[in-house]
Amino acid sequence: LAERAGNVGFAYDCYRRFIQAYGEVVLGLAAPPGEPGPLARELAAHKAEVGLPAEADLHAEQLVALIPRLKAVVQQRCGAPFPQDAREQLWGAIGAVFRSWNNERAVRYRQRYGIPRAWGTAVNVQAMVFGNSGPSSATGVAFTRDPASGAHELYGEYLVNAQGEDVVAGGHTPAPLARMANEWPERYAELEAVADKLERHFGDMQDFEFTIEEEKLYLLQTRTAKRSGPAAVRIAVEMRAEGLLDEVAALRSIPADSIGALLAPTFDAGALAAAKRITRGLPAGPGAAAGRLAFTSEAAAAAAEARAPVVLCRIETSPEDLQGMLAADGILTARGGVSSHAALVARQLGKVCVCGASALVIDTRRRTLAVGDVLLREGDAVSLDGGTGAVYAGSVATSPSEVRRVLAGKLAAEASPWHQRFATVMAWADRHRRMAVRANADTPAAAREAQRLGAEGIGLCRTEHMFFDDERLDEMRRMILAADEAERRAALAALLPFQREDFRALFAAMGEQPVTIRLLDPPLHEFLPIAPEARRALAAKLGVPAARVDERVEALAEANPMLGCRGCRLGILYPEITQMQARAIFEAAVAAGRDGTPPRLEVMVPLVGFPEELADQAAVVRRTAEAVMAETGERVRYQIGTMIEVPRAAVTADAIAEHAEFFSFGTNDLTQMTLGLSRDDMHGFYDRYVRKEIFAANPFAQLDEAGVGRLIAEAVRRGRQTRPNLKLGICGEHGGDPASIAFCQRIGLDYVSCSAPRVPVAKLAAAQAALAEDAEEP
Repeated sequence: LAERAGNVGFAYDCYRRFIQAYGEVVLGLAAPPGEPGPLARELAAHKAEVGLPAEADLHAEQLVALIPRLKAVVQQRCGAPFPQDAREQLWGAIGAVFRSWNNERAVRYRQRYGIPRAWGTAVNVQAMVFGNSGPSSATGVAFTRDPASGAHELYGEYLVNAQGEDVVAGGHTPAPLARMANEWPERYAELEAVADKLERHFGDMQDFEFTIEEEKLYLLQTRTAKRSGPAAVRIAVEMRAEGLLDEVAALRSIPADSIGALLAPTFDAGALAAAKRITRGLPAGPGAAAGRLAFTSEAAAAAAEARAPVVLCRIETSPEDLQGMLAADGILTARGGVSSHAALVARQLGKVCVCGASALVIDTRRRTLAVGDVLLREGDAVSLDGGTGAVYAGSVATSPSEVRRVLAGKLAAEASPWHQRFATVMAWADRHRRMAVRANADTPAAAREAQRLGAEGIGLCRTEHMFFDDERLDEMRRMILAADEAERRAALAALLPFQREDFRALFAAMGEQPVTIRLLDPPLHEFLPIAPEARRALAAKLGVPAARVDERVEALAEANPMLGCRGCRLGILYPEITQMQARAIFEAAVAAGRDGTPPRLEVMVPLVGFPEELADQAAVVRRTAEAVMAETGERVRYQIGTMIEVPRAAVTADAIAEHAEFFSFGTNDLTQMTLGLSRDDMHGFYDRYVRKEIFAANPFAQLDEAGVGRLIAEAVRRGRQTRPNLKLGICGEHGGDPASIAFCQRIGLDYVSCSAPRVPVAKLAAAQAALAEDAEEP
């Protein structure tokens, strides 16, 4: 190689790189994340001895002297000499790639992106070109648009006299491509032409790697570029305007979760002015994040498990840090550029990221971060601005995003380009989706928020959430502690006005949109205090004997409350509870109609497993509704349905549909009961199940199609056999998950319902699901 290139130093630099890479990746000589391995330590020692700071500064004779030292490390650590046969080297490298498919970070990556283990991986073997062959050579990574902001400009980094790993590994801080425009204008012009050609060919933003060898440009690979959520929206809208994409292609190019990034908070301007900025790095993942410092992936994961916001701080990240990056709210590195591992993964995960903050002195052993006279320890608060690269000590308060300010009427739409893009994408989604999107909301404020975000009704109003205000909670507890039915009805009569006004305000907020109200669901013991001193205080407050409180708490105690006396079972045992709630609902509906907007009312009975349970509760609701309408002389249109959350209800849906005008699938409890798995108690073994890939995904985040999904599909089939016009929806947490929404589209649900902030995501996912279904039709 030295003879062919006429450059001994270049040849030995390539060999040095090969020994290091092969030793770490194939022979297993890598160190824990953030620490140098034995080969890297030997290189550092050699550089120190010859007084040169960087590998690129080593002369040919110094590199020649280094090679035996590296080989000696391999011999000592591995008990065998470094392999010299090219075929042995090639097969070793191929084997290392295949083995990597089953390492922990690969498993976590597959879990995050829903990649089946059975797919396996592949190996490319290709010739090299050399960016380290001298000052007229270079290597770099380029994006055809800015992956953080979406701006239409060539974006990326390069290093002169280097190889590609130097750019992406984070050990060096490369130069921005903008510098190449001044220092190497001919090559920069070539890159611009390449970027334009790639976008026109692939119809999407591209991320490509390139090498310049002795002034000649080579492309090594191109792929669809990962981008931040805001960038995904902007790129789709602008590519549509530029004529590179039609509306359908533009809509399909946006990951559904990306639209939610436009609703994420930013740092409050006032708080930011008072904050202490300690340094600035490269803005690599937009947004605002504040959290406790963690210096290892394990610490970040532990903080996230404790539900504490966390910022993962590393000198540079590597693939081994994926667990911590998944757990973190923000990522901060001292080294690496905007195409480093940290930046690429952060954008892909939608995480806030500041990288290449070179002023930081990070001590991973002592777990400290120092910059100037500031010293922060693990657990201290830090804030990152992924849009500017600023790093602040302490926790900086946030404020609503630009889009949210427009939706709340606090900013003019024409003053916000981001809201205009948001509105454009939502209009596209509304034109192409077939499923309606509702929100889960329990208060008028939540209902109005859902409407602002585009919800088309309320798919789940949990009436128990209306009882936790102090005054209402006292009356609720009085009802539970009642000695007989008469006392119970007296307490319920006191609760009736509260419920009625809540429902009236909810109907007023939703106007002509449908509102699904679920009758009381949780077991009664959840409303009572457990601690003895709290019980005594409650007895004194309500004027009842303390012994009665103790007796009632003990009588209501359950070994497994999720499967205990809750849902429709409460109404069957205590029909007066259902009567009170039904009266409040229908009196509120009459009042709303008199105010000018009759509600589209749906009353939902929870936890039905037998058709007789639904028939019992539906009869109570209908009798109460008729009584209210007779008293007021007003008619109210309504439907009665049930939440399908018990497996027996799914497989007997044909019988249950005789009494139900709609089904709403409560997939949270349906998943728990079908899998025999408590989402509150699975933390003890969930991580091990992930590593073993027993779960393809978290079944409480993404619907288990093979098990729970099959029950839902069976319920759909059986329900519509009995009642062809049966309305079908989903109101569990899965209603906001894009993969689960695609399943709902395939089995023919009419709507999904999710938390209000997920409504835009659900609308986009529903449109994409409809387009995918259309594409599959012959």
